Amino acid sequence: MGKVKGRMDESILVCVYYGPNGERLIRRGHKMASIMDCPMYILTVDALPFDEFDAEKSEYVERWKELSEELDVEEFIIRDNDKRPSAKVIAEVAHKHNITQIIIGQTAQSRWEEITKGSFMNVLLREITFVDFHVVSVDRAIKEEVDGIFEKGVRAYLVKDGDGFRIKFTLSKDAQYEGIFFKEIGTDFNNGIFKFMANSKMCNVHITDDQVADPSTITCKL
Repeated sequence: MGKVKGRMDESILVCVYYGPNGERLIRRGHKMASIMDCPMYILTVDALPFDEFDAEKSEYVERWKELSEELDVEEFIIRDNDKRPSAKVIAEVAHKHNITQIIIGQTAQSRWEEITKGSFMNVLLREITFVDFHVVSVDRAIKEEVDGIFEKGVRAYLVKDGDGFRIKFTLSKDAQYEGIFFKEIGTDFNNGIFKFMANSKMCNVHITDDQVADPSTITCKL
């Protein structure tokens, strides 16, 4: 790493967080950097110190480090134990390395959260000027995870239903999670997998007859 690229007037920063979309963002950034013949940096931010990362987080970080070496990126940057808002950390790194292009994944905000709390993208735009942003849809990454036993994914929402959750296909103020529903082929009922983002992590729940089937099938806590 540390190889000087041909074009120093452009510089790319790929911002990754935990989940399968991270590797796709890195490879997308590498394609851009190769075309532009410019330096590329990878950044991940976490409020916890590195030695407190769980096994899943540590595995993602190790994989990103391997990719950094494999793709000969300029630098893999990990800002652990940083309690500041991630937008401020991204802005600081972008300024330090003269970044002109930033690649981020689509955030896990629902439309209601965006209306009430504001868009993370808008926060970044206020913090960082004179930079081009490339937002990669999480939907594309989610769809690639599903094989041929499911129909094409459709937009769906989880709403609270007693002690559990029910899937709906129209947005309402009661929607708590937004994601993609993959219906099993050959069933007349809403059975399948609902994939969504929560706390910046990819999550899966099995749906049986419109309901989240069993809390034990949830791969990240709701």
